[in-house]
Parts: sequence; structure tokens; C-alpha cells
Amino acid sequence: MKKGIGLIHIYTGEGKGKTTAAIGLAVRAAGNGLKILFAQFLKGGEESGELKVLEGLSDKIEIIRFDQRHPIFFKKGDSRDGLKKATAEAIDVVSEKIKSGKYDLIILDEINNIATQGLADVNTLIDIVKKRPEGLEIVLTGRGAPQELIEIADYVTEMKPIKHPFFKGIKARKGIEY
Repeated sequence: MKKGIGLIHIYTGEGKGKTTAAIGLAVRAAGNGLKILFAQFLKGGEESGELKVLEGLSDKIEIIRFDQRHPIFFKKGDSRDGLKKATAEAIDVVSEKIKSGKYDLIILDEINNIATQGLADVNTLIDIVKKRPEGLEIVLTGRGAPQELIEIADYVTEMKPIKHPFFKGIKARKGIEY
């Protein structure tokens, strides 16, 4: 592992591009020989073009996708209690990966939503991030980053929609939005 400074990044806001920015950083890091973990929450079952590209970099980027759906996408049989339990298990897995010391960069995609939705305790997430191995860079993405996470971060970028085709009724397009 290449020891770096190990800063904390947050990509948040209502606009498009949080996950895409994190994936861009992962590709840059992989191109420079770093070992990356990309852990994705709340997008269970969703396919995306960028994940297909990351799969092609599997020698540098490990992908873990937890089979969870955001509450707004619940299907019959899904429950908030079930989602909380699955989230706790996923956070345990990620916590062990963070402690392992085998990564240079870890991206926790949609983790801000996990905290904002009350699916995980923000103080638990802060503790996990603060206890990371020296030099480990961590990226936290998702809407509504809690102020407590923003306070410990080194980078905070807010994506803000000025114009978006969705406002005209245009649905997400494969290859552009996912």
C-alpha cells in the first residue's frame, strides 16, 4: 500500500454526479497503482455503465454492492426494519474492510443517505472513518450529508442542479444518468 495523507472526501447535494465523481477518482487512483474498494449502498439491483467499467479494473478495484433499496424504491415485502438490519450488516462488512489495511482508497457510495435516513447512527460512521488506518483515503457520497460528517471531512463538494432534464419530464437515460 502506498501511504498517503489519508483525507476524507464528501460528495453530496441534490445534483447529478456524486457517484460519478467518486468513480472518476477511483479510476484515477487505479491508474496510479492504488488499491480501491468501492462499496455501494441503497442501489441494490440497479445496473450502471460505470460499474461495468469498474468491473474491468477488478485487479485494482474491488466492488461490493449491498442488496438494499432506498425506502422510496421499496417493493412488496421490503420493510424499514429489514433495511436497518441489512444496513447494520453491510456497515460491519465495510468496517472490517477498512480495518484490513489493504486499501489506499475506499468509496462508500450512498453512505450519506444511510445516515440521513436514520438507517445507521452517524456517530458509528464517524467512529469507523476516524479509526481508519493511516493513509487511507475515504470518500462518502450521497444526498444530505450530515453536518457531523461534513465537520470531519477535508473535502466537501456539493452538487447543485441548476437545470436538469428531469424537470422537463425526461427520465434517466441509460449511458448518461446510469
